Amino acid sequence: MRGFIILFIGFWGSLVAQNKETLYDFTDLPQSLLLNPGAEVDFKFHMGIPALSQFHLNVGVKGVSLYDVFADNEVDINTKIETTLNDLRSDDYITATQQLELLTFGWKSKNNEKYYFSGGIYQELDMIGYFPKDFAVLAYQGNQEFINIPFHFSDIRASAELLMVYHFGYNKRVNKNLIFGARAKLYSSIFHGRTSNNQGFFTTVETPDGNNIYQHIVSGADLNLRTSGYKTIKDIVDGDSTEKAKEIKDELINRALLGGNLGFGVDAGFTHKVNDQLGITGSVNDLGLIVYSKDVETYHIRGDYTFEGFETPIQFTGNEAQDFLDEVEDAFEIDTLSNTYVVMRPVKFYGSVKYSFNQYKTDSCDCYLQGEVPPYMDAFGVQLFSQFRPRRTQYAASLFYYKRITNFLRTKLTYTVDDYSYYNVGFLLSTHIKKINFYISANNLIEYANLAKARGAAVQLGFNFIM
Repeated sequence: MRGFIILFIGFWGSLVAQNKETLYDFTDLPQSLLLNPGAEVDFKFHMGIPALSQFHLNVGVKGVSLYDVFADNEVDINTKIETTLNDLRSDDYITATQQLELLTFGWKSKNNEKYYFSGGIYQELDMIGYFPKDFAVLAYQGNQEFINIPFHFSDIRASAELLMVYHFGYNKRVNKNLIFGARAKLYSSIFHGRTSNNQGFFTTVETPDGNNIYQHIVSGADLNLRTSGYKTIKDIVDGDSTEKAKEIKDELINRALLGGNLGFGVDAGFTHKVNDQLGITGSVNDLGLIVYSKDVETYHIRGDYTFEGFETPIQFTGNEAQDFLDEVEDAFEIDTLSNTYVVMRPVKFYGSVKYSFNQYKTDSCDCYLQGEVPPYMDAFGVQLFSQFRPRRTQYAASLFYYKRITNFLRTKLTYTVDDYSYYNVGFLLSTHIKKINFYISANNLIEYANLAKARGAAVQLGFNFIM
């Protein structure tokens, strides 16, 4: 069991909220409209290279890194693991988000140039798991030092979802100083799993007057796991078909093409120009929900159980293991349900204040392009981010500096404070060769020198055609 916990802690340290601090309000890229549909738009048309316009990967862990456990120093690994277990809390978490933009496009209205329309399709994977501290301690250290101390099942909390998102939005310049935008989203879930709101305790108590020295008591257990999209795949895997891989692929494609559980959401945002140089932005993303009614299985366990002895009767070989499992199954009420359930999407909020300066000018005229407002070559400001999560809201704050070096090259540098780090430095580079755009971005650059110490990292890149 200790070996398993060592691997578990190592995995925990190997992997962030969906904060895209370098991309937010980077209005040289059309992808900024996905974070704020009310962002300022200066192009007439855009089309992403299909499946290459945006790839985003964001992973993070709060509370520990691989270096904390596996550093090559003189400290015994058991000591490091026990220190890590003591330092970790039940609200520490591991999270991973991946997005792949399959299609994106947008155009300025010919009838009214105040409007810019955009749409597309992207795939998203979002996972978060909270550290089950009580049971990690129980598994690694045993219960000898924790007599009469309850271990809480409420520590067990995690969720994972794979889905497709179909979206369409508009952006309107209301007046000289205000831009507003909104985006409608249709979600098609491919897979979902979630366990939360678990209750109950496991406690070891002394029984000096009993037949044995200790009693091990599970009291008030109320555990649940909701799944959607799991049962059908399991049936295919367990079935007799000779074309299981094809059947699984066809099933996943069907769910991606609006054959899965569906939901609806909206994004909304604005840009307000206080004056030519000072601007304020704000947005809300994924304000919506998904209704799970297809291929649903909810596993629900309730009950109480007591066994006596020096050790748990759980064994891994022989008849004793099956006898114990049969006894547990008799003691607990175990239900498999197919009830419809609804889950809110993880709502995200962005906001920023930006000051622009160093307006572009030439010797021949003070304009950038005839009839257009000359751009500012530099800007700096602050951004805020928050996201709803199962146990608590996550927050981040960033300072940024934007530099338009030439029409060919634009950059953004960020310094972010979040749950993972107080020195998260990010950088975005965007190149514009005629109408072809390529961009790449990464954060936590300081920690790349030793990835074992990193508690979070994000990278995104893509190609666009922009006019």
